[in-house]
Parts: sequence; structure tokens; C-alpha cells
Amino acid sequence: MTPYSAGYRRVVVLLLTAAYTFNSMDRSIISILAPSIKADLQLTDTQLGLLGGTAFALLYGLGGLPIARLAERASRVNIMTVALIAWSSLTAMCALAASFGQLLLIRAGVGIAEAGCSPSAHSLISDYVAPSRRASALSIYTCGISLGYILAAALGGYLAQHAGWRMACAAAGLPGVLTALIIKGAVREPARGGVDTPGLEAPSAAPELPPFSMRHEFAELRAVAAALLFNRPILHMVLALTLGAFAAYGFYYFIPAFFRREFELDSTTVGLISAVSGGLAVGLGILAGGALSDFLARWSARWYALVPAIGGTISLPLYVLALVAPGWKGAAAALSLGGFFWYASLGPTFGVVQNVVDARRRATATAFLYICLSMLALGLGPLFVGWVIDRFAESSFAASGTAHSFRETCPGGTAVAGAVVTVQEACRSALALGSRRGLLLTVGFFAWAVGHYALAAFGLKKTLTSGR
Repeated sequence: MTPYSAGYRRVVVLLLTAAYTFNSMDRSIISILAPSIKADLQLTDTQLGLLGGTAFALLYGLGGLPIARLAERASRVNIMTVALIAWSSLTAMCALAASFGQLLLIRAGVGIAEAGCSPSAHSLISDYVAPSRRASALSIYTCGISLGYILAAALGGYLAQHAGWRMACAAAGLPGVLTALIIKGAVREPARGGVDTPGLEAPSAAPELPPFSMRHEFAELRAVAAALLFNRPILHMVLALTLGAFAAYGFYYFIPAFFRREFELDSTTVGLISAVSGGLAVGLGILAGGALSDFLARWSARWYALVPAIGGTISLPLYVLALVAPGWKGAAAALSLGGFFWYASLGPTFGVVQNVVDARRRATATAFLYICLSMLALGLGPLFVGWVIDRFAESSFAASGTAHSFRETCPGGTAVAGAVVTVQEACRSALALGSRRGLLLTVGFFAWAVGHYALAAFGLKKTLTSGR
């Protein structure tokens, strides 16, 4: 039994969700500001992909495991406090960047700092909430993704249009420092494994760890890797999460640019579309997926995989419709519905992972997931989609019959100053068509992920009831 009241546990989950909201906002702000940054610093979409994905994600992934191992021994509350202050301050510093190289370096620092958030938070939530409700609690926490995206889209879009992208970065970064101080003062460090119970639950409560040694640390890493990678249903869940995130990070990173390029909308309108379709709808889907899977799992644990599989299947035609719709309102509506059904997968997946590892391995298990989500998905997703869009734009521009290359004629995606109207239109049309084709290609990765969720349903019940 937990010594904390239900009301206090809800407050803790909400405070951790607030931290993850700033985590998501500071991660997402670059994609919202991408058109303004691209024009100001004369960048390619490949460079934008590096800023939004690779620079952030590589160090996020590399920093995750050492910080997670520290979180298995030290105060998770202290780790989150320091990390939140660091990444918030660095996000604000993006406003001072005068070149691509400087911005790349700052984003790498943001990645290292943000690595301290989710491993500690998942472990804390799992020690406050019983296993049978963890998918729901982790869904609430994971809603920070959508809440942060809403703030980044609405605030970033408005400030980019009225005050410039640099002011938007400063405004996104600074509030996180205050949130860090509130978490430090309000959240207590719970006993590890204190709420675990038999049955469809995690293994037994946590024993004390032996003194630190590299041999023990490597043994713990091997144990976590075995739990996630050598159990077939769990492996399929991990593969599905990784492939879906690869697609989603690239897809949603370039969705704001797609709406501007295809429908010629201003930054404020695109920000509002992004806030609704990539924020509100996604958040509702996350909540619904966690609650529904916990409810249906009373009859069979297979629903922790079937809810994501069914939701993902419904999302596929909706994503395609969003990219081929003739008007921006229809595209935004289809995108919102697609996001709702796709993101029902996150809570069940995170809940399953927390329930198959011991209490003192939960931060490490989350760090393993976030290596997949960061280094593979976030690190490569935006870069891949940006590269594909550049290639499609170049081929579309070449097909227009213009003598010079797309990059020479359309630096930053727009025609050089003084270009004739036909060249201006050729640049605009090539970039819009390249964006649509690149994003359509990305939908195929969503479909691949759905297949793994379906395969995970076979054997998942046995895995969870055996605690292995």
C-alpha cells in the first residue's frame, strides 16, 4: 500500500506532466519556427532535419542510459529538477544563435539535458501508481507531448509572425525554470516497488542495490535488454513504437511547412492548425488509448497491443487524406483524426514496458526505449523526411524545364531576389509537391509499425501474467 493519498498522487502525475510538457515544447519549437529559421539563416530542409532531429537526438540517446542508471540509485526528483532547468535555459539561448553551427550546438545541449526527464518520471510514476493503472497514468504523463506541441504551435506561431523566431525561443525556454523549482519543493521521492502486486503486475518490489561497480551496471543493462529484446511480444511492441515514432517525428516535423507551402497560410494560422491536429487531437488519443487498454485488459492483456494496432490501422487512410485534400480545412480535419487514432498506442506501450521489468530497472528500461525514440526515430526521422522532400523538390523543379538546380535557383526554398514570376512559381510548386510526396512516403512506416503491434498481441498475455 502506498503512504500517499490519491489526491497527492494525482498532483505528482500532473506536475511530472508539466515537466514533460516543457520537454515537448522545447523539443518541438524548432519545427514550428522552421520556415522563419530557414529563411533567416538560409538553410536547406536537410539542415532543418538535423536541427529538429539528429543534433538533439544523438546526445539525448547517449545521455539517457548514464542518467537512467543514476536514477536507479539517486533521487529522481533532483535529477528532473536539474535537467529541467538546464534544457529550459538552453532553449532560451537559441535566440542568440547567429549561424547554423551555433544553433546545432545549442540543440545538442538541449538533447543531453532532456535525457534526464522521462526515465526518472516513468520510474516515479510507476512507484506511485499500481500496475493495473499504469497505462492510464503514463498516458496522462505522455500527454505532455501534445500539450507541449500545442504551446509550441500557438505561442511559437504567433511570436514568429509578430516578434520573430528568436523571441519565440526565449519565451519557450524560460517558464520551465519555475516549474523545476515547484517540482523540487512538492514531489517526494517514493519507495521503489511499493505499489507492485501479483498477477497481471510487475515483478516483486525492489531490493537494495549493491555498491556501484561496472560489472553490476553492465549486468543490469543486459537484464533490461533481455527483457525488452528477447521476449517476442515485447520486442514487437518496441519495434512498433520505434517505427511509428520514426514516421511521426518526421511527419509532424514537416507538417507545419507542408501547410504553408501547399496552402500559402500565414504562421499564426499554421500554428493553430498544428496546435489542434498535432496537439489537442493527439492528446485526446493518448488519454483514450491508455484508459481503454487498461479497461479492456481486465479481460485479456492482448488489448495492450490490439488497441494500438486497431487505432493505427484506422489512422493510415486519414493521414493519406490529409495530404491529398484540396483545401486546408479538410486536410486539418483528417490530420486531427489520424493523430487521435495513431497516438492511442503510447500509453499501452509504455505501461507494458514498466510492467515487465523490476522496480530498480524501470528508469533504465525507459532509457532503452528513448534511445530507440531519440537516436533512431527522432534522430533519423526528420532528417530522412527532410532529405526525401529535398530530393522530390529537386526532381519536380527539374521537370519544370528550368536550366539551373533547385538549390541554386531557390535557396531556402524561395526564388532569388529579382527572379521572374515563372521561376518564383516553379520554386513554390516544386517545394509544395516535394513536401506532399515526401510525407506520403512516410505513411508507409506507420503501416509497418501497425504490423508489429498486431504481432505483439500473440503471446502478450502470457508474458504479462508471468511477469517476464
